[in-house]
Amino acid sequence: MQNWDDIRVFLAVARAGGLTAAAPILKMDPATLGRRIGRLEREIEAPLFMKSPQGYALTDMGQQLLTKATVAEQALTPLDDRGAGGLSGQIRLGAPDGVANFLLPQVVAAIQVQNPDLDIQILALPRVVNLSQREADMAITVSAPAAQRLTVERIADYKLHLAQRADAPAIQSLEDLKARRIVGYIPDMIFDRELDYLGEIGAPRVQLASNSVAVQLQMLRRGGVGFVHDFALHAAPELRRVLTHKISLRRTFHLVRHRVDHPSERLAQFADTLKNGMQKEVARLEQAADLTEP
Repeated sequence: MQNWDDIRVFLAVARAGGLTAAAPILKMDPATLGRRIGRLEREIEAPLFMKSPQGYALTDMGQQLLTKATVAEQALTPLDDRGAGGLSGQIRLGAPDGVANFLLPQVVAAIQVQNPDLDIQILALPRVVNLSQREADMAITVSAPAAQRLTVERIADYKLHLAQRADAPAIQSLEDLKARRIVGYIPDMIFDRELDYLGEIGAPRVQLASNSVAVQLQMLRRGGVGFVHDFALHAAPELRRVLTHKISLRRTFHLVRHRVDHPSERLAQFADTLKNGMQKEVARLEQAADLTEP
């Protein structure tokens, strides 16, 4: 293994996706990081990154080094897994923006209260988080990825229903939807087939669309009808579920992790605590949504 300081620089750049993003993490300027990466590439005699205006993407050799360096990092810091008050350090969790906005804040806040030395970052994106490029330590997904270098654990099922403002004219049947303004995803930006909700009702067009669930919810608060996570309804008291006896969707959250990270007791404990917290919070919020049903 090469000089550990250079490997540490490599890990930061790989996880941040570029020199500029890694600079504040390492408290070094981008030019210095570039020289350190260049030195490491000369020692290895192979490029580690493909440079572009969009950032630094790992080459095959870079991916191999990332796997080995991650294992070495864990072996060198076994005593850092737990602080005096529980978990410590920094953990970054990737998630679709719906769960990141309406479910995770209260779950991770409770975890942090019990682990005051732990810093938790939520990477909320309207797309699949790229764990291969180390955008995050672990991620919540709806569809389970098939990559062998990743492991997948089921967290919990959750429900979605059509919803509209409580003061809007009643919807009695699916036929009534044809006269309503539909709110949903931008059709060509649906990044997961499990998110293609409007196919369930045969909606021919989406009059108000966004790639963000949070924006969709704000649109619905101003009129229209669309699918809403039951666990998000607490954030929009103006909305009420409709046609629950005819349309009810069920999806599943999965926790995806790097296979090479499994020896880390710290990450394993966080993953277990996160899953338990999400299961309880989904159940609590869905029960609250059921109680508001007229």
